[in-house]
Amino acid sequence: SRRHKLYREELNLTSPAAPLPLRPDASWLQFHLGITRDGLYPRSSPTINRLLRDMRDFTTISADYSQDEKALLGACDCSQIVKPSGVHLKLVLRFQDFGKAMFKPMRQKREEETPEDFFYFVDFQRHNAEIAAFHLDRILDFRRVPPTVGRLINVTKEILEVTKNEILQSVFFVSPASNVCFFAKCPYMCKTEYAVCGNPHLLEGSLSAFLPSLNLAPRLSIPNPWIRSYSFDGKEEWEVNPLYCNTVREIYPYSTGNRLLNIVDMAIFDFLIGNMDRHHYEMFTKFGDDGFLLHLDNARGFGRHSHDETSILAPLSQCCIIKRTTLLRLQLLAEPEYQLSNMMRESLLQDPLAPVLTEPHLLALDRRLQLILRAVRKCIDTYGEAKVVANDTTQPQAPASDRVKLNT
Repeated sequence: SRRHKLYREELNLTSPAAPLPLRPDASWLQFHLGITRDGLYPRSSPTINRLLRDMRDFTTISADYSQDEKALLGACDCSQIVKPSGVHLKLVLRFQDFGKAMFKPMRQKREEETPEDFFYFVDFQRHNAEIAAFHLDRILDFRRVPPTVGRLINVTKEILEVTKNEILQSVFFVSPASNVCFFAKCPYMCKTEYAVCGNPHLLEGSLSAFLPSLNLAPRLSIPNPWIRSYSFDGKEEWEVNPLYCNTVREIYPYSTGNRLLNIVDMAIFDFLIGNMDRHHYEMFTKFGDDGFLLHLDNARGFGRHSHDETSILAPLSQCCIIKRTTLLRLQLLAEPEYQLSNMMRESLLQDPLAPVLTEPHLLALDRRLQLILRAVRKCIDTYGEAKVVANDTTQPQAPASDRVKLNT
């Protein structure tokens, strides 16, 4: 801490000016006001493109640990197999207009695959997976992933010089290669993680827009019925019981409404990106039990393009139900003129860090899409289309009163 203080004095590092007052047309505010029971943003929303541009260009006002990392102070259990979230090296960056985004730095090169011996719960978190997941979610017309963009961050000017957190300040150092680096530290007890380094100051990362605060738009965090075992040798019931969905169907809210259909949507999304780490999902309480599920924390996706983890599709293959709108979109993306890999390739070119995915990951999307459609056809052959395909195309538009209300 003493050396850091001298370092700051020597370079005459000062904090930037206080943020300007909130503008009514601020992209963060407009994004929050545009949330409805149908999704986080409307189709073809100009606000989202403006928000992505602002996250890419705005000056960083402050940097800090996230709340879940701060909650770990003095409460780390280093004996746990699953490491606490504080060691995943993510930071909250703040911008003007009260803008706030989660920054996840580059931990793995794009061409590197997750080693096949890695368990999903110790896998790297990949910044490009967060970016690609947002684009895929938008192409699938789910609109349940917060807007995410890639950015080159100057770790000295945009993190070290603007943070007031002394613990965060203390984990910065200069490497033997003269690069500025920092690492995650589970406070008090755990060993440091591998550092990430700029080149010498610039570091790739993803920025995901924050949702409205819990005070303004409360959310529930709910265990996924198809949660995986987070131990080396344990198994959950769904992994050994092919009739597990019958049990789930008897439990509210999966016994009625569209919650189970939304779980199937989430499983399809996770299978396409290869994410095995969906242990919980979140929902806005405002929209009740039939509200959409938020697809948050997708950084463990796109790890292995050479492997298709079909167990992720268990909700679809065991329950044999799917929304008609989801099926129609998947069928469209399987057509040569709207091929999913081509749609993703074109969409990802808009990101500042393009190319975001390697070609093998893009081609894996087409292969996995065919596996999903094959699973649906198998269900239809067994139970008939009327029982498998749920007609959700005639639902009325949500009234204006169902919008998230943000009271000042």
